[in-house]
Amino acid sequence: MTEPTPQKIAVWLINEIKTKRKLNRSEAVAGIETHFGSEYIKLNSKGSRTFSEPIKKVFRKLKDSSIFWNVDEQAWTIKDNGTNDSRHPHVPEPSMLPHAVRAQDIPDHAPLDHPALYLNQELGWLDFNWRVLYQAIDPRTPLLEKVRFVAIASGNLDEFIQKRVGGLKRQEAAGVYGLSPDGRTPVRQLQLVQQQTTIMQQKISEVWNHSLQAALEKEASLKVATYDTLSKQQQQKLNNYFDDHIYPTLTPLAVDPGHPFPFISNLSLSLAIKLKKPERDAFNFARLKIPSNQQRWFPVESSQAAFQYVPIEEIIRRNAHKLFPGMQIESTCMFRITRNADLRRNEEEAEDLLSLISEELRERRFAEIVRMEIEENVDSEVLNLLKNELKLESNDIVKVEGLLDLTGLHPIADKNLPGLRYEKWNPVVPEPLHHEGETEAEQTIFDIIRKGDILVHHPYESFSASVRRLIEEAADDPDVLAIKQTLYRTSENSPIVKALIRAAEKGKQVAVLVEVKARFDEASNIEWGKMLENAGVHVAYGLVGLKTHAKVALIVRREGDEYATYCHIGTGNYHIQTAEVYTDLGILTSDPDIGYDITNLFHYLTGYAPDQQYRKLLVAPNDLRKGFYALIEKEIAIARSGGNGRIIAKMNALDDVEIIQKLYQASRAGVTIDLIVRGHARIRPQLPGYSDNIRLISIIGRFLEHDRIYYFGNDGEPKIYIGSGDWRYRNLNERVEALIPITLPELKNRIAYILQKALEDNRLAWEMQSDGSYRLRTPKAGNKERNFHSMMMKDAQKRALV
Repeated sequence: MTEPTPQKIAVWLINEIKTKRKLNRSEAVAGIETHFGSEYIKLNSKGSRTFSEPIKKVFRKLKDSSIFWNVDEQAWTIKDNGTNDSRHPHVPEPSMLPHAVRAQDIPDHAPLDHPALYLNQELGWLDFNWRVLYQAIDPRTPLLEKVRFVAIASGNLDEFIQKRVGGLKRQEAAGVYGLSPDGRTPVRQLQLVQQQTTIMQQKISEVWNHSLQAALEKEASLKVATYDTLSKQQQQKLNNYFDDHIYPTLTPLAVDPGHPFPFISNLSLSLAIKLKKPERDAFNFARLKIPSNQQRWFPVESSQAAFQYVPIEEIIRRNAHKLFPGMQIESTCMFRITRNADLRRNEEEAEDLLSLISEELRERRFAEIVRMEIEENVDSEVLNLLKNELKLESNDIVKVEGLLDLTGLHPIADKNLPGLRYEKWNPVVPEPLHHEGETEAEQTIFDIIRKGDILVHHPYESFSASVRRLIEEAADDPDVLAIKQTLYRTSENSPIVKALIRAAEKGKQVAVLVEVKARFDEASNIEWGKMLENAGVHVAYGLVGLKTHAKVALIVRREGDEYATYCHIGTGNYHIQTAEVYTDLGILTSDPDIGYDITNLFHYLTGYAPDQQYRKLLVAPNDLRKGFYALIEKEIAIARSGGNGRIIAKMNALDDVEIIQKLYQASRAGVTIDLIVRGHARIRPQLPGYSDNIRLISIIGRFLEHDRIYYFGNDGEPKIYIGSGDWRYRNLNERVEALIPITLPELKNRIAYILQKALEDNRLAWEMQSDGSYRLRTPKAGNKERNFHSMMMKDAQKRALV
């Protein structure tokens, strides 16, 4: 641990003031003494305890105009500038961001399947990522969260290029000429997508290079330095570290007739080195992989900044000559490649699904390269060599200003500077699950669930105190006979998996469906499956031709002479980390009909029961689509008969053409439709004659909107479903999904309240226009800001106190 400096202490003090909004001198002194030591506390001329003059000097230099000394209160205070967020008075104009979607003109009397009535899915996803990146530009976002959004937007783009660009390239190579619903060929889509991804990549770098780095220096006293800005002494310390810790781990790979061009792994950073032997004209080339198992950011002591870091690739670049004695380095250049992750296999012909996926993972390592990012000042001969050796087209190459791989900014965003981050949120324990109210005779979660269904809303309400508690109590309860659960994604060192293993070791019947086709989690899911099998758990690895995306758990418990079932059905994964940042809903229930349905669902998943019947659940691919059609058509009939047809649907993405056509029909019939879609949507709202009654918003903020809620007015007796499936073709046709009806009036009212508050948002919500563009909502003059996430946090706190 490095010694405290006046800069570090001053930064801590500024963040304490911003976090607490008011801090008196004695609190400041006590905090500095506690966190940094008494040697930084002095007595002033009046005999009062204060902090040392060097700290005061840096504090005065670093604090901004929002912090002032309030003489009346004898405390540092944050100025109120008349907005809900005193630090950020102005909202930037979102039009500064490009948008990728280009809507087409609709001819007169166009039928509902006309391509102009649909937006492009790939370009719509890119516009979603523009909304994510906007969070890094919006001055109302705390600084370190801006850095995190840059990392998130970069990671999103990496995944998009692996999956979607890779998929389009695969179609192009296969000679596929089929049109997307908006009437574009794969080749045309690829051209548009590559143009737009290049623009986005360069904008992400611009935000980091020209906005956030300077802001970090000013507001956090945190500097990402280059070698040129370091002193000779600082450079020597890094050079010594290179010699002792980095040099032995590096493997320079030459390219010549005796050394073929090396394999380059997906998303790894590499240093391209152009070398020359003295007195020879020809150049040599070597590639040096930047080790991913060492820290990216190396701390460097500084008298100018509280925190100073140099990225590992710069340390390696400046010491690369040590790897090539007798050679001259002509140039160096960082580059990074992205490989296609859209590999398709015929599952019907596979003898072993687990082996098939394992083989696909091996092939993915060597898949076609679909993008190369490279520093903009690359030597032309090096660029041509890489282009030829990696078999790239010009459109596959993106020149980047500054650092590559900004997904690596998460450690910077994680700095413990509370005043520059969102205020910490601690999920509350749902009121029915408070342990304090339990008696000796009534102390299990099963006793509580028997009283009535429990709705849990993460991350506002605790995943650990609800879903995790259910599985862990079931594992240890001697009366529990069986536990069955689906695992689509789960966390490292998952307490859920540990509980399932413990249950199996105690002799309970435990069955788990581990979905090995969950994109980018295949390898970890295979490992989880093997670990569970070794503990005696019955493990199934998914169904041929389908992904199991349903989030369900079933517990069978002996109660006297009878067996009872307890279930959890949710919208999100059994993942303790994402449960802190993804918004999801779940139901804990002892309803026998739901227990019957989930029992049948597991028989379908682990055995042979393709025609399984269900009493209450809507299950894909069996009957989910038909169920939605019936619910929409009922609203159409109500509207046509003079009633108030009403649909509210909240989901991650919307691209199913047949569902969209049903919604267009409903709008024409007079049904009022509100859609809350975080990601891409093919539908075009507010089109005269087609979607006049359809409105669509996208909510982007500190939490990732992940729940799926479907509300149908049903002439005053609403029908509401929650579950795992979006209105997407893949969810309705190619996945196993499960949605549960909400039947208790108090839970219906609560979900209706959640939807209403989402629709009222004027801080995080973006309204989709008829041309596919989005407009950020802002409070009208004199109106109060309504932040959906803040409203839900306050609501959870109120519920916990009931």
